[in-house]
Amino acid sequence: MSLGLIEARNDEDEFEFLGNGGALGRLIRDCDWASTPLGPARDWPGCLKTATALLLQSPVPIVMLWGEQGVMIYNDAYSIFAGGRHPDLLGSNVREGWPEVADFNDNVMKVGLAGGKLAYRDQELTLHRKGVPEQVWMDLDYSPVLDESGKPAGVIAIVVETTERVLADRRNAAEHERLQQLFEQAPSFMAMLHGPEHRFELVNPEYRKLIGERDVLGKTVGEALPEIAGQGFVELLDTVFETGQAVSRFSERVLLQRSGEAVEERYLDFVYQPIKSDDGKVTNIFVQGSDVTLRVRAENHQRLLVNELNHRVKNTLASVQSIVMQTLRGSHSMEEASGAISARILALSAAHNILTNENWDGADLSVIVASSTDAFDGPARDRFRIKGPHVRLGPRAALSMALALHELATNAVKYGALSNETGFVTIEWSVNNTGDDGAFMLTWREIGGPSAPVSDRKGFGSRLILRVLPMELGGTAQIDYGPEGFFFTLDTTLRAIEESVSGG
Repeated sequence: MSLGLIEARNDEDEFEFLGNGGALGRLIRDCDWASTPLGPARDWPGCLKTATALLLQSPVPIVMLWGEQGVMIYNDAYSIFAGGRHPDLLGSNVREGWPEVADFNDNVMKVGLAGGKLAYRDQELTLHRKGVPEQVWMDLDYSPVLDESGKPAGVIAIVVETTERVLADRRNAAEHERLQQLFEQAPSFMAMLHGPEHRFELVNPEYRKLIGERDVLGKTVGEALPEIAGQGFVELLDTVFETGQAVSRFSERVLLQRSGEAVEERYLDFVYQPIKSDDGKVTNIFVQGSDVTLRVRAENHQRLLVNELNHRVKNTLASVQSIVMQTLRGSHSMEEASGAISARILALSAAHNILTNENWDGADLSVIVASSTDAFDGPARDRFRIKGPHVRLGPRAALSMALALHELATNAVKYGALSNETGFVTIEWSVNNTGDDGAFMLTWREIGGPSAPVSDRKGFGSRLILRVLPMELGGTAQIDYGPEGFFFTLDTTLRAIEESVSGG
């Protein structure tokens, strides 16, 4: 056998311990170990060869740091972790191979060569695997490698990168926190119920507000909200849990006891949404909805207003019809009738405007008096002397009073104190709160006008103030023609004029 064949055979035998070491096995064969502190592979101690052979067979990223300098030998899995640092790391000292974490590795070598062990979970480090700083997280386990005499000669490091999982966990945690904030800040009420007993796991502030800030966590719906028993909600939850089908309700009436107060009627829009496990079984029910009590009450009030408006329109049309018919019956000419009809309808319209501004809840008597007499006052605004306490008229009384005052003023202009330049009218009213219904009296007194003889003519104005007005207000009316002029008195009760709901 020639000398060349013997030398080749010896070179191959130098790395025979590697066996099938994969890509890193081939690189180890090609590495110039003589230029490293380890020296040629033929001179390696048996413990180093055995440890190298073992790490090459592992699918887990492993790097061995040998000797005081921590010369690096690693496997295929670790080469992937090393990124752009591979293959230059092979055979280099760990401090030089990873200079950005030199202090960390100095401690590892110190502990490992002293026979100690280290373990880190999700250890954060900044590495330059791609030429730029990169934050990574790793599970790291370090243990000593013993030589033939039982003394630590190197350190084995199992390196499992957890960066992807850590970042995913952080994203999930951030998303969970964001959802928790949305849950807490949501304008609608929300709750999470667990199990077939519907036990409260989560409630947001709006739900706590809905139920009067009661402590319900850990309690079943029946325990936490006993007042809803018999209202059908627990049975509805049972159905959702058994069938796995969501249920929605709108403007649903519920009686709730809020903060120890009496049971209160509320209206809710809500959905019961089943939450299922991977095997398709319902585990939780998510409750979400809104308190729409104000909206429902507004809708109900609007319906009442529409019905009331319809009623009032009918009454107004009847009033207009009566004004037209009575005026035509008592007029001598179409011109007279046209003027009287227009004036009376305008008076009715002015009263309507006042009531509309008050949402048809009534009107102040002083406002009705001022509106009804304004068109008849002189340039000096001194033809009416008005005096009386605050009195609130109901809508029906306001309309009747406005028409009566208009007729009284019209007659005063035609025949009474307002027919000259010196006369005036006093309008006064008083109240007496004694008795169940109280008492109310209004007087119209004309002063300084021509004498007003008693008239046998009973036109629309006379019928309105003597018959219609007392009948509408449940009282009595009287007219006197004294030496000073015309005098009108209305007597009724406070209850009658304050009544806010019209009759049929």
